[in-house]
Amino acid sequence: MRTKRPMRPHAAPSPVAAMPARPGRDWTPYWFAAPVALYLLLFQGYPLVQELYLSFTSTALLTPEQHVFVGLQNYIDLVTQEDFRQVLLITAIYTVVCVVAAIALGLGAALLLDAPFRGRGLARALVTIPWAAPPVAVALIFVWIYNGQYGIFNHLLGALGGSARLESWLDSPALALPAVLLTTIWQIFPFAAVVILAALQGVSSELREAAVIDGAHRLSVFRAVVWPTIQPSVALLALFLSIWSLRRFDLIWLMTQGGPIGSTNTLVIELYRRAFVYRDLGQGAAVGMVGLSIALLITVVYFRHMQRAGHGKTVARRAPGERQR
Repeated sequence: MRTKRPMRPHAAPSPVAAMPARPGRDWTPYWFAAPVALYLLLFQGYPLVQELYLSFTSTALLTPEQHVFVGLQNYIDLVTQEDFRQVLLITAIYTVVCVVAAIALGLGAALLLDAPFRGRGLARALVTIPWAAPPVAVALIFVWIYNGQYGIFNHLLGALGGSARLESWLDSPALALPAVLLTTIWQIFPFAAVVILAALQGVSSELREAAVIDGAHRLSVFRAVVWPTIQPSVALLALFLSIWSLRRFDLIWLMTQGGPIGSTNTLVIELYRRAFVYRDLGQGAAVGMVGLSIALLITVVYFRHMQRAGHGKTVARRAPGERQR
């Protein structure tokens, strides 16, 4: 006959054992970020500080060790020069037109490539060819296309009913900037199309179908369903295109070198001229800092806009719940 063992009372858990252990700080994320931070500090931060200091000096290219500190004189010279104000105007026109046209063409191309049709995969691959082409090759090809004697651009305009006059596009102060803009837009709009096409994949097909069933036409569906979804991607795309347009050098320099008569002279072209043609590193550094300040200003405006947009969405989501209360 089995005898039951007396049950032992459970011991109360120790208050010390019940307390969760305090883990030490996890340094793993910092170790992963350390190489990138070190790279940025050495190859971005240090040259930036050097450029900032150089912009306050009068430094010749051939004798950089014999620099003289001049304070804000380089910036004062830039502000008082009519040529530099013209450079800022041309840079603004170039940047705005490139960004707006590239996004508009990219949006149209993305909407077409998002629709189902035979050969859609091939069309998506072909549209990226201008963006994948090297800028040097693109510049040389378009220099030949715009040539006034044997370029095909004049003949194409004549075939379409335009003027039969042979224009030398890159040699005309009135036509050089539009020619450079057309070339730049042709090369960069495929990138905008790819980014917007990727954003379109996140648009809910159920919402599209529901809007169509409710009788909404295509423009209403785009404004109410598609655009709110792709707007953050388009805003980030505009930021990248703006910064890239501010710093674009190779295409402009190979096509016109900032001419004729400064009609395509942007900030980066002016920086190169002052630093390496006129051999004034101080003036060149000051131009570079002005360009950096403009890029930072555009970035701040972007983040402020996104912060306000996120705050507005949060308020809109909370409003129904607050009304129910």
